[in-house]
Amino acid sequence: MRMFSEAYRYILEHIRRSLDVLEKSIEEAVKLITSAKQIFVYGSGRSGLVGKFFAMRLVQLGLVAYFVGETITPVVNPEDLVVLISNTGRTKSTLLVEDIAKRIGASVIAITSRENSPLAKNADLKIILNVRNEKSHLAPLGTLFEDSAVILLDSIIAHLMTFLGQTEEDMRRRHAIWV
Repeated sequence: MRMFSEAYRYILEHIRRSLDVLEKSIEEAVKLITSAKQIFVYGSGRSGLVGKFFAMRLVQLGLVAYFVGETITPVVNPEDLVVLISNTGRTKSTLLVEDIAKRIGASVIAITSRENSPLAKNADLKIILNVRNEKSHLAPLGTLFEDSAVILLDSIIAHLMTFLGQTEEDMRRRHAIWV
């Protein structure tokens, strides 16, 4: 049990530190999200799962949102926003989505841990999750980044709820019909 407690405390402390410094970026992200005609979200692997969580909540807020790569995802247009999630900022499929979005003229938010990555350099807004893992036995691979990204994006949803005047009941009405 000691290892479990040490791990979750380590993870939670890193999440807190990485998110405490992002207030200005969050305000800009909210402006981009609320001014977009459509919002497209993409990430690969576990970052993709984080992205799917976020896209689902955006839809429940009443926004038009898609996860890139799903069979019903339409094309990106210049008035749209693309939110890309990649720990390293070098994931090839994520960079390809960014290249397409930029070529079309859509806005791009990059969520990454590497400020000087190709993904961050080309984004309209970069949100840097400063996660440096000194104890990988407590949080292996990209755990600190992915968990920080989940909390970041869920917190943005809470901010958007207030900004858009939405309640949990409003969101529940847009939730899956079997719930």
